[in-house]
Amino acid sequence: MAHVSENGSEKKMAEGGNDAELLKEKANKYFKEKDYENAIKYYTEALELNPSNAIYYSNRSLAYLRTECYGYALADATKALEVDKNYIKGYYRRATSNMALGKFKAALKDYETVVRVRPNDKDARMKYQECNKIVKQKAFERAIASDETKKSVVDSLDIENMTIEDDYVGPKLEDGKVTLTFMKEMMDWFKDQKKLHRKCAYQILVQVKDVLSKLPSLVEITLKETEKITICGDTHGQYYDLLNIFKLNGLPSETNPYLFNGDFVDRGSFSVEVILTLFGFKLLYPDNFHLLRGNHETDNMNQMYGFEGEVKAKYTAQMFQLFSEVFQWLPLAQCMNSKVLVMHGGLFSEDGVTLEDLRKIDRNRQPPDSGPMCDLLWSDPQPQNGRSISKRGVSCQFGPDVTERFLEQNKLDFIVRSHEVKAEGYEVTHSGKCITVFSAPNYCDQMGNKGAYIHLRGSDLKPEFHQFTAVPHPNVKPMAYANTLMQLGMM
Repeated sequence: MAHVSENGSEKKMAEGGNDAELLKEKANKYFKEKDYENAIKYYTEALELNPSNAIYYSNRSLAYLRTECYGYALADATKALEVDKNYIKGYYRRATSNMALGKFKAALKDYETVVRVRPNDKDARMKYQECNKIVKQKAFERAIASDETKKSVVDSLDIENMTIEDDYVGPKLEDGKVTLTFMKEMMDWFKDQKKLHRKCAYQILVQVKDVLSKLPSLVEITLKETEKITICGDTHGQYYDLLNIFKLNGLPSETNPYLFNGDFVDRGSFSVEVILTLFGFKLLYPDNFHLLRGNHETDNMNQMYGFEGEVKAKYTAQMFQLFSEVFQWLPLAQCMNSKVLVMHGGLFSEDGVTLEDLRKIDRNRQPPDSGPMCDLLWSDPQPQNGRSISKRGVSCQFGPDVTERFLEQNKLDFIVRSHEVKAEGYEVTHSGKCITVFSAPNYCDQMGNKGAYIHLRGSDLKPEFHQFTAVPHPNVKPMAYANTLMQLGMM
């Protein structure tokens, strides 16, 4: 009898293995169709049937990478290597996850392993060299940063004596000032894929740095009964979709205020155009046009996801340094009528954070790996109560009870945040107390999502959602300027 039952269990295991393979094939099909949510679902089901298959973990890791769940991607790549330490693709996946998280030394270690095992693999060697270059560059930057005499780029610029060549027929600031005429001309100029003169770009950056540096970390505004504000989420370098928002909802003005909630740059390949347009409107309407920092207004993200490469391609490394300085002065949160709090990411890893704590944040820096500043840029809501480890590998996920306690303690009604792609462009969770808005439709030219923006009126502060779809743009692919490790590492 024992012999029969053994055979029976072996048969069952074989059937389980076959079923798991069928589920993997199904997941692969969804992956090819760029339906990553379903791909993850079926890889997960395959793993439930066969939890000792390194390939399933590796494949799910890649699907998580594509959906920006870098923390989960890293965990799966690590698990694949626990199952089979000789599985080379696992080292690739883990390195890519670490690169995405800005953990370059950890990534380098895995690329070293691949090169050692496959000395003739050109792709592996290229990735190793590229990663090694970044590690060395970071070490050099740290050495410079520790030098007390670190000066602002502004100090080394002589903008007054920059000449605008006679053959430049594009927009120019009027007596060194941004005007509505200049803004309209600049937007049309960008629409035709033309470049703003570097002198004008520098003028905008120097002036906007001055304006932003005078703002508090928590901006507080009051909407009168008759006033409304438009809140937009991530725009991610999708310039033609930004123009469409202004077409649908009107240009910013003193009577048509806007708040753009971070992640203006990276991924989309018209990030320079987006950010100069937004900075221009900030200068034109400093009290009616608001900008908050996102997790992509940071050096690590810009290095990987395209903005640094784009600024260097269109202008210079020096100009990127100035952008970096300006981004550090972007406020982190905005409170409206003492009732609605807006931030890019979300709430906090610990209870008890107050609005006063936010006012006190010293924001002129690259964000730390933990704490309130990190959470404001990085955290995400979750449906279940409590907190859990972040799918992104940074900050946390917070439940409805966390939201409820925070709002109660700070006498707020609800929060508005961005940071996550939503199929409808927005999502209402936590019993209406946590609203997500995302304004980059068909994100990265592949997600098929709608974009949205929110109207909030002073009379009732009731969110009113407006959806829109992607518009055509010139044939420059997303991530065109991204680090080659992110382009190739995402196969």
